[in-house]
Amino acid sequence: MTMNFLNPVTTQTWTNGRHLVRCVKVIQETWDVRTFCFMAEQPVLYFFKPGQFVTLELEIEGEPIMRSYTISSSPSVPYSFSITVKRVPGGKVSNWLHDNLKAGDELAVHGPVGNFNAIDYPAEKILMLSGGVGITPLMSMVRWFFDTNSAVDIEFVHSARTPKDIIYHRELEHIFSRIPEFKLHIVCERSDELGEIWSGFRGYLSQAMLELMAPDFLEREIFCCGPTPYMNAIKHLLKDNGFDMSRYHEESFGATPLEVKEEALELAEIAGAEEPDLAEALMVEFSASGKSVRIQPGETVHAAAAKLGLHIPKACGMGICGTCRVPLASGQVDMEHNGGITDEDVAEGYILSCCSKPLGDVVVEY
Repeated sequence: MTMNFLNPVTTQTWTNGRHLVRCVKVIQETWDVRTFCFMAEQPVLYFFKPGQFVTLELEIEGEPIMRSYTISSSPSVPYSFSITVKRVPGGKVSNWLHDNLKAGDELAVHGPVGNFNAIDYPAEKILMLSGGVGITPLMSMVRWFFDTNSAVDIEFVHSARTPKDIIYHRELEHIFSRIPEFKLHIVCERSDELGEIWSGFRGYLSQAMLELMAPDFLEREIFCCGPTPYMNAIKHLLKDNGFDMSRYHEESFGATPLEVKEEALELAEIAGAEEPDLAEALMVEFSASGKSVRIQPGETVHAAAAKLGLHIPKACGMGICGTCRVPLASGQVDMEHNGGITDEDVAEGYILSCCSKPLGDVVVEY
C-alpha cells in the first residue's frame, strides 16, 4: 500500500495587490535603523523574489501617503516579511514609522513587485555592492542563498559611515562564517564619535579596494544598491574597466518618490496643448465611475483620470511600485513600466495607469 505523507498546502499565497497586514515585531538594527516585521491575521505564505519591494499605504497627519520599501527578509521564512527603514532627517515617512509604528498596528501594503531580484538573473559568481540602507535588498538575497544552501560564490561588499552604522553586522558575520564561498568585506568611511577602532577598509570604496576584495569582479554578476552618487560611482568604475553592463543590476527607486516632479508633469499633461488637435484625440472611459474624457496621444491613463477628478492611488509615478494598477477592459495601451507589474497581471488585463499611454480609445475599470 502506497502512503502519501505530504499534505497539500491550503494556506493562501501572496500575489501582487493590496493586502492588510499587522506589524508583529520591531527590531532596532542600529541607532537610526529599525526593522518592521509583518504577518497576516490568517496565515499567508509570503512568496516573492529576493530583492523585490512593497509599497506601504499610510495616513500621516490626515494625508494619505504611499511609500515603497524593499523587503529585507527572505521568502525562505515564508509566513512573514520585513522592511528595514533608516530614519532620515526631515523624512516625513521614515520618521513617522520610527515614532509611531509598533507591534499590533495594522496597515495596507501593495506588492510584491520589482525587476531587481536574484531569481531572474541566476549566476554562479556574484558580487553584491551596497551603501548604507541600500543593503536591504541584498540582505534578502543573501538570506535566501544561505537558507536554501545555494551553490553560489558571493563577494559581499558593504559601505557604511562608521562601525555603529553597519546594518545586520552580527548576522552577516554569522552567515559568512559558515560558508567558505561567501566572503564579506566592509568599508567604513571613518571611526565613530566614540572612537571605536575600525581595523578594516576605511574611506570610500575604490577600484584598488575592489581589486583586493574581488580580483575577478569583472567576471561576476553584479547587484548594486545604495545612494544615487554611490551607484553612479560604481557604474563609472565598471564602465572604465570594460565591464559588460548587461550583467549589472541596481535598485531603481529611492526612499523618496518623485512626487513633486510627477505632480508637475501631471499638471502639464492636464493643461495639454493650447490648441489640441481634436482629430487625434483619444477617448478614455472609466466604466465604474461612468465618466469619460478625450486626451491627446502621448498622455497617460492616470492624467486622463486626473482631468475627471478621479484619484488613482500612485507612489512612484515611474511604473516601479505597482500602486496605480487598474484593469483595462478594452483597447490597447503602450505601457513602459520598470517592473511594477508582473507578466501574470498583464495577461489578466491589468495596466499601470501612470505609465500607460492609450493607442486608441480605451475603457478602464475604475
